[in-house]
Amino acid sequence: MNLIMKMLAVPATVLALWAVSAQAATNDDIAKRLEPVGQVCVQGQECKGMEVAAAAGGGGGAKTPDEIIAKHCNACHGTGLLGSPKIGDAADWKKRADKEGGTAAGLAKVAFTGLNAMPPKGTCSDCEVKDLEGAIQKMSGLK
Repeated sequence: MNLIMKMLAVPATVLALWAVSAQAATNDDIAKRLEPVGQVCVQGQECKGMEVAAAAGGGGGAKTPDEIIAKHCNACHGTGLLGSPKIGDAADWKKRADKEGGTAAGLAKVAFTGLNAMPPKGTCSDCEVKDLEGAIQKMSGLK
């Protein structure tokens, strides 16, 4: 019987020590562990603690044609990948623009929805038609 009591005493002691350590956690510690890892902010509404992320993230701000071309267009239009018109090849751009009204604005509307292998907005998800038009004018020389 003495052996049985010793065997039961060890788990009981471990359980008691665990209970004491669990109580040592304060409400602040528990709250810290339960904090969300992220936060969703809606543009145009105040979002506490996210000022740095909002400033760094951009999104919706004015972009120059050079920035758009470098980030979104150059990968395909720099080399003519999959038959895309190359940057600076005015004749090819003009031929395509003639199908869409003869201007960069016509091509921008097509680029906004995507064409053949080019995804909508040419991967510039936050670009507007006017942003695409500026980039196309710069790449093609069309007005």
